[in-house]
Amino acid sequence: MMAKLKRSTSDKMLFGVCGGLAKHFDMDSTLIRVIWAIFVLVGWGSPIIIYAIMAMIMPPEY
Repeated sequence: MMAKLKRSTSDKMLFGVCGGLAKHFDMDSTLIRVIWAIFVLVGWGSPIIIYAIMAMIMPPEY
């Protein structure tokens, strides 16, 4: 059974979405943030909307 995707409460800069993704995929959170920043720069703003939706939908870890 796969673990559920949750926002990180300890490894966060804004809402903990990238920290939660990093923990879920067992990666470094800095790498996830760099990849996300590249998507924002290349993606013309749509990754920002995706981030906002993920911040609202993903439950925080306790």
